[in-house]
Amino acid sequence: MKKRLFFLTLFSIMTTLFLVSTKTVSAEEKTYQIGTDVTFAPFEFQNDAKKYVGIDIDLLNAIAKEQGFKVNIRPLGFDSSIQGVQSGQLDGMIAGMSITDERKKSFDFSDPYFDSGIQMAVKKDESSIQSYNDLKGKTVGAKVGTESATFLEANKDKYGFSVKTYDDATGLYGASDNGTVQAIFDDYPVLGYAITKGQNLKLVGEPEKGNSYGFAVKKGKNSELLKQFNDGLKKLKASGEYDQIVANYITSNTDDKNSTNSEEMKKITPKKATYVIASDSAFAPFEFQNSANEYVGIDVDLMKRAAELQGFTIQIKYIGFSAAVQAVEGNQADGMIAGMTMTDERKKSFDFSNAYFQSGIQIAVKKDNATIKTYKDLKGKKVGAKVGTESADFLKENQDKYGYKIKNYDAADQLYEAVKVGAVDAIMDDYPVIGYAISQGQELATPIAKETGGEYGFAVKKGQNPELIEMFNEALAEMKRTGEYDKIVNSYISEGSESSEEKTEKADNSTMWGILKNNYKQLLTGLGKTMILALVSFALALVVGVIFGLMSVAPVKALRVVASIYVDIIRGIPMMVLAFFIFFGLSGATGITIPDFAAGIITLTLNASAYIAEIVRGGINAVPIGQMEASRSLGLSYGRTMQKIILPQAVKIMIPSFVNQFVISLKDTTIISVIGVVELLQTGKIIVASTLQSTYVYFIIAVMYLIVITALTRLAKVLEKKVN
Repeated sequence: MKKRLFFLTLFSIMTTLFLVSTKTVSAEEKTYQIGTDVTFAPFEFQNDAKKYVGIDIDLLNAIAKEQGFKVNIRPLGFDSSIQGVQSGQLDGMIAGMSITDERKKSFDFSDPYFDSGIQMAVKKDESSIQSYNDLKGKTVGAKVGTESATFLEANKDKYGFSVKTYDDATGLYGASDNGTVQAIFDDYPVLGYAITKGQNLKLVGEPEKGNSYGFAVKKGKNSELLKQFNDGLKKLKASGEYDQIVANYITSNTDDKNSTNSEEMKKITPKKATYVIASDSAFAPFEFQNSANEYVGIDVDLMKRAAELQGFTIQIKYIGFSAAVQAVEGNQADGMIAGMTMTDERKKSFDFSNAYFQSGIQIAVKKDNATIKTYKDLKGKKVGAKVGTESADFLKENQDKYGYKIKNYDAADQLYEAVKVGAVDAIMDDYPVIGYAISQGQELATPIAKETGGEYGFAVKKGQNPELIEMFNEALAEMKRTGEYDKIVNSYISEGSESSEEKTEKADNSTMWGILKNNYKQLLTGLGKTMILALVSFALALVVGVIFGLMSVAPVKALRVVASIYVDIIRGIPMMVLAFFIFFGLSGATGITIPDFAAGIITLTLNASAYIAEIVRGGINAVPIGQMEASRSLGLSYGRTMQKIILPQAVKIMIPSFVNQFVISLKDTTIISVIGVVELLQTGKIIVASTLQSTYVYFIIAVMYLIVITALTRLAKVLEKKVN
C-alpha cells in the first residue's frame, strides 16, 4: 500500500514537472525573432547607453507587452533582415519598411503604423522661405537616390530652383549650416528627429505624402503574429500611447496625423452664445443618418467633441455640401464641416483649420473580379467616378496612359450601383467612402493601393470667427494627443460605421423589408414634409395666381402689364435658381435669415402662382367674349359680370388644369432639397448614403409618390364631377 502510494506521488510529481516543462517550452515558442535596421534614426538606432531604441523598437515592444508575446529584436541591417525573413531565420521585420506592391509579392504587411513623407527644412533664422514659391533662384539640397531628390528634380522647373545632392545626412545638414543650400528636403521624421537633437533647422510647410511603413512577415507565414501586431497597434492608438512614442522622437512645427502637441490644451473664449455649423446631409462615413434617424459620422463626432472640450455651443444644420458653402458665404452659418478639401481656390473665400483628415482616392472592383490588380489591367475597361471629384480628375489625367474609358455619375449611389450591375468594371472614389461601403456589405475589393488626396478642414468665412477656428484647432490637437481622434476615425472606417450605442438589433438592410422596417419612420416624416410643402404652397399660389390671373384680363392696361411682367419673370427663372436666390441671395443682401422650409414654401408658391395665373387667364378667355358683351349691354358692371357669369364657367374649365398643376407642385418639392429641406426624395438620399441600397430605396420612394399622386388625382376628379 505504501509502495503504491509512493509511486502515485512520484508519478504526480513527474507529471507536474512535465506540464511545467511543456508550458515553458510553449512560452519559449512565443518568442519571435524580429529583424531591424542597424541605424535609421529615429526608427531604430543606438542611444548613449548603446541600447537600441527608436519608434520601431519602442512600438514593437509596447505591442508585444500589450498582446502578451515576446520578441527578440536583432539589428541586422535592412537588407539582411529581408534575407532573414525570406529564409525563415526571422519571423518578421520592422525597419521603416515602405509598403509597396512589389514587396507585397514576398511579404504580408501589417496595417500601416507610420505614414511617412518628405518635407522642406531651412535654417531657424531663415524668414524669407515660407513656401515652394519662395525657392525661386535658390539652391535646394537632398540626399542622392532618395524620394526627396526625385521630388526636387520633378519640381525644379516649376518653382525655379537648382538642386544639389549629397551622399549622407552629414553633408546635407552641413550644406545648410554653411549656406551652400538655402533649403533641404528629407524624410520628415528624420528631419524632426534631427531638430530634437539640436540641429539648426526648422520645418516649413506640410509634408509631401510618402509610402506608409509596415511590419512584415514572410508571405503566408506567421499570420497570428501579424494579427497580434494589428490588434496591439489599434489599442495603442486608441489609448494615446502610440502618439506618445512618436512624440518622444519627432518634433514638428506643423500639425500632422503622426505627431501631436504634448502641451495642455489652451481654452479659448467663445464670442457667441451659439455657433451655427453647416454640414453635408449624406456623405458617409463623415456625416449620415443612422437607423435611429440621428446624424453621426467622423465630422459630426469631431465637431461635437471639439465643442465639449472647448466649452462652446453649436447647432449643426445638415443641408448638403453646396448649400453649406452658400450658408457660410451668406452669413447664415458660422462655419462648415463637410469633408471639405482645402484648396488654394477655396482659401480665397474661407479660412481653414488645421487638417483633420488626410483623404485619398482608390480603385474598387467587384469582390469576385480577379482580373484587375494594377492600373495596367484597366486597359479597354470602363471606370466610373463622380462628376467634379478628385477621382474624376485623376482618371482623366491618366486615361491615355492606361487606356480605359471613363463614365461619370452625379451621385455615389449611381456610382456604386453601376459597378454592382456591371455597367462599369471598376470605380474610383474617396477611400474612406469605399471603406464604409464595404463595411455596409457592398461586395467590393480594393486591389490597388490608394492615391494620396487632399486634406479636409473645418472652414469659416474669410476674416470671420477666428476664435472658432482656434477652438477647433486646440480641441483637435487635444483629441490627437489623447488618442480620441484615432478612436473616432477608426469607429467609422476600420471597424465599420456603427458606434456601440447604435449596435442594436435591426433588420437586414440588404432586403426591401429590412429597408422599410429600419427606415419607415424616416420615410413617413419625409412624406409628411413633402405634403405640407405641396399643400401650403399650392394654397398660397392659388390666392396669388388668381389675383394675377384676374389682373391679366382686367380692362386696365397697367394691371395687365404688371401681371404679364410677373408671369414672365417667375416663369423665366428656373426653380432651382429661384430657390437659391430666395434662400441665399436675399439673406446675403438683406442680412435677414430666411429658414430653409419657409424659403421652400416661398419658392414653390411663386413658381406655381405664375402658372396658375396663366391657367386663370386661359380659363376666362375660353368663355365666349359675347357673354361679357351681352352682360354689359344689360347694364351689369364688369365686376358683377365676372362674378356671376364669367368666373363660374371659367372655374369648370380650370379645374383639370388646377389638379395637374397641384401634381406638378407636389413633384417640384424634390427640387427644394437643394437648399437643405429634407423632404421625401432627400430623405431617400440620406438613407441611401447610410445603407447603399439605392435600388430598393428609390423604388419605395417611387411607389410612395405614385400612391399619393394617384389618390389625390382621383380625389380631384371626384371634386370636379361635383362642381360640374
